[in-house]
Amino acid sequence: MPKQSNKMNPIVSIIMGSTSDLPVLEKAAQFLDEMEIPFEMNALSAHRTPQEVEQFAREAKNRGVKVIIAAAGMAAALPGVIAANTTLPVIGVPVKGMLDGLDAMLSIIQMPPGIPVATVGVNGGLNAAILAAEMLALSDEGIAKKVADYKENLKNKIKKANEELKEVSYRFKTN
Repeated sequence: MPKQSNKMNPIVSIIMGSTSDLPVLEKAAQFLDEMEIPFEMNALSAHRTPQEVEQFAREAKNRGVKVIIAAAGMAAALPGVIAANTTLPVIGVPVKGMLDGLDAMLSIIQMPPGIPVATVGVNGGLNAAILAAEMLALSDEGIAKKVADYKENLKNKIKKANEELKEVSYRFKTN
């Protein structure tokens, strides 16, 4: 796949605690790509590069970023540290790790008052991207149309699957 020109400014930023989180966030990147929403991806660690995380969060809005997706496992401090340093919406993605991601999810959802982080399910990179697109769709009719089309396509897939189930036969199946 050819690399896109850097002339676009990202409006979504995908941040991962380490590149080992990339498989979780690939679905987010693919969705944003399909929706033609400019995004960036970076690895920043709340524990290993705390100054860089804070600087990124403080500067993101001025660079045109509108929504941040932050994924991390275990202690999962990254989304909260970012949220503490920006007024942009932050979507936390807990990454499955030692306790099947429960540890990360609990870390992300227990933010103190005034520092909200929206949270999707464990390894929910795709849902994070869909939520980011829905946020952007509030002020962008083009994105709103693409999100509506995506959801209509989901509905059509289920309808088609249900029709295909009619062809599956069992001795005691009644429909």
